[in-house]
Amino acid sequence: MSIIAEHVTKIKASEVSLVSAKALELERQGKSIIRLSAGEPDFPTPDHIKMACIKALCDNMTKYPPVIGIPELREAICLKLKRDNALDYTPSQTIVSSGCKQVLYNAMTASLNPGDEVMMAAPYWMSYAGIVQLSRGIPVFIPTRQEDGFKPSASALEKAITSRTKWLFLNSPGNPSGAVYNAEDLKALADVLRRHPQVWILSDDIYEFLVYDGIKFLSLLNVAPDLKDRFLVVNGLSKAYCMPGWRLGYAAGPEDLIKAMFKIQSQSTSGATHFCQWAAVTALTGDHSFIPIHNAEYTDRRDLVVSMVNQINGLSCRPPQGAFYCYIACGTYMGKKTSGGAIISTDEELVSYLLTEAGVAAIPGTPFGMSPYFRVSFATAGSKIKKAFECIQKALGRLQ
Repeated sequence: MSIIAEHVTKIKASEVSLVSAKALELERQGKSIIRLSAGEPDFPTPDHIKMACIKALCDNMTKYPPVIGIPELREAICLKLKRDNALDYTPSQTIVSSGCKQVLYNAMTASLNPGDEVMMAAPYWMSYAGIVQLSRGIPVFIPTRQEDGFKPSASALEKAITSRTKWLFLNSPGNPSGAVYNAEDLKALADVLRRHPQVWILSDDIYEFLVYDGIKFLSLLNVAPDLKDRFLVVNGLSKAYCMPGWRLGYAAGPEDLIKAMFKIQSQSTSGATHFCQWAAVTALTGDHSFIPIHNAEYTDRRDLVVSMVNQINGLSCRPPQGAFYCYIACGTYMGKKTSGGAIISTDEELVSYLLTEAGVAAIPGTPFGMSPYFRVSFATAGSKIKKAFECIQKALGRLQ
């Protein structure tokens, strides 16, 4: 008899971690790999944030922190939500966790009963489904189309709702698609949600500052404030603030839910690292002038990826409106043969081929719920991006 729980056997490890492990193995064998796989800014954490962390260390902020987060950071979160999103929350309606994944896990574990359903638009961030399954819930995928910007219609949302539906996950800008919901999109979804008061909304806003072409980020609550009593805001410091390794996420929502999430956290990881929380206070309340500078660079990199993708016969890419990913259609290459006679039948096999033959690490579309596609991150230098797609073009040209 296996020691492993049945529900765990149905969950796959994160594809990003698997690709990273394969890339590392090839690098240890002496092969040069260009990593376009991880959603991690290549910009360093800004100095004023690092200095705040150093000061906290020198002030001996190295003890166990409050499980729910230091008061100063929870106050800073409320100030940020009011300043940037026109949302009113009190510190008692917030919690700080060790990254957004823990926020999501806390929320799902605190709220899902076995068999409860959680809706997410496909393509979706792959960890959504895994976290729901770990919490004994059932992920339900709402179909989207590339020509609609990878955003679900109101009718598709309505069709996905059942008597067991507990949550809708919203992610704008989206990973992996880069889709950004505008006011019309959100109003249409809100009209459906008002008819189904049992459905809660989790809004993953981690990429809110990474938007391009003059597009503005909007929260669903900006167009439907009446849904606030069943709405959870999720955000973190990893993307716009260039703090992925600091492991800091937070949530704001109804106090009863926050208290339940605190209960889960108190029995699992406890509080996020104490001195890192002080750095987060500075990140949220301090100088943000670096964000538009980074976004200008991301825009150039995005345009480079889209241009190079669309020059490769058989690949196509819709320019993302936000985040730092391109989701690339690759269906033309299904059924092609390698020089060794192997048939490429899935995007996972194509990505594996590109890793070994082109030396480029990407993420297949299948774990995101839409295939055949693959995702690349443009959170890396333009020179690496250019070289990567030159290698991809050559490797694809060798397929028969």
